[in-house]
Amino acid sequence: MGTVIMHNVVSVDGFIADEKDEVGSLHDWYFSGDTPITEHDDREYDHSGEGSGFRVSSTSAPYVRSMWDSIGTIVMGRHFFDLMNGWDGHPPTGDHVVVVSHRPKPEGWHPGASYHFVDDVTDAIVKARELAGERTVAVCAGEVGGQILAAGLVDEVAMDVVPVVFGSGKRYFGSIDGQLLLEDPHVAIQGDRVLHLRFKVRHPRPELGGRGV
Repeated sequence: MGTVIMHNVVSVDGFIADEKDEVGSLHDWYFSGDTPITEHDDREYDHSGEGSGFRVSSTSAPYVRSMWDSIGTIVMGRHFFDLMNGWDGHPPTGDHVVVVSHRPKPEGWHPGASYHFVDDVTDAIVKARELAGERTVAVCAGEVGGQILAAGLVDEVAMDVVPVVFGSGKRYFGSIDGQLLLEDPHVAIQGDRVLHLRFKVRHPRPELGGRGV
């Protein structure tokens, strides 16, 4: 099965948006470079006002492109789905989307899109991995992402850290309770106004049964 990666763009103080779900300048680096990261027309995702689509620096491009190409399924919470209207059935990367929600898919909403609504985080990852096969499952950070991480279902944490301070807002790790250890970063790439980091999750060792000798 493919790797499960929790991912998002994040401020240096750990926020993915403010209290009103505004991202401010967090995503500017996605549209301010000179190197495209997709082959199709992606101008619909560009809210910078330029309408040029995803264009990052030449340093960021190989990393972002390889990561996006690896993704088979995106897992997101219902709040994010409603906020983005599920990208109108066309996610920026990946072939499938799993939405963690107690409510079903809106009636008549893009019936041809491979969007699946699941009401439990464990079942959501099972479904996402089934759909992704050997490809990566990308979990959107935030409350649902934090729940999936706390459940021990995330293999890696990927953060695109932008040099901005929010002070308050929506946290990358949601309201996760307690401490979790990550390994040292195995990816650290300095782009233009962004630092790409990836950490493997250090899962607790299982308790050994029986008595020691």
